[in-house]
Amino acid sequence: MSDSQPPHRLTIAIDGPAGAGKSTIAARLARKLGYVNLESGAMYRALALKAIENDISFDDEPSLLRLANNSRIVLEPSPTGNRVLLNGKDVSQRIREQDVSEAASRVSIHPKVREWMVEHQRAMGQGGGVIMEGRDIGTKVFPDADVKIFLDAAPEVRQDRRLRQHAMSGREQAAAVAAEIQERDRRDRTRAASPLVPAEDAIIIDSSALSIEDVEAAIEKAVREKLARIS
Repeated sequence: MSDSQPPHRLTIAIDGPAGAGKSTIAARLARKLGYVNLESGAMYRALALKAIENDISFDDEPSLLRLANNSRIVLEPSPTGNRVLLNGKDVSQRIREQDVSEAASRVSIHPKVREWMVEHQRAMGQGGGVIMEGRDIGTKVFPDADVKIFLDAAPEVRQDRRLRQHAMSGREQAAAVAAEIQERDRRDRTRAASPLVPAEDAIIIDSSALSIEDVEAAIEKAVREKLARIS
């Protein structure tokens, strides 16, 4: 590649179950590589929040789709991570709260809602230079992604991470988080529309015994190898 040619900007897909560390890794890599971090989860959370605010059932797919068609969800990069704008309103903090998280998991099972999301996610990722994490990025949203990662971890490790993330402790809270992760896993892996499975050409990383830095280094290695092959 000549000096005058711009560097190739990859599309990187990171999939995996709840609590595997996808969001943290995607955000860190995006900052390091100068890429845009497209958070699929944040988009579903934003729609779920709008459903809560409009008192729409999470099981009512037609109403959720109408709500989506009247929504404008924007991910705006910042030094500390994405700002999430819902119809121009900053909902970055609100969508991380427990009720919205649980609602997003229920909203995301609907095929028509997922089709709407995929269409918008693909439009946002045109041209490469993006890292996207979620449940079906390498299999559905960007099946031709340059680098595909499936980031996993043992259920008990993911439970512990969630507890520490929300500064929770105690037997009751631990049991509640364990039940939530178990239910999220069940819904993600058994839904009819784009169930959670690794893409055939994904690099599978079990982060159970790895640090964030270890996972980051493994993905960076895959990115460097891909760039070397296409240069």
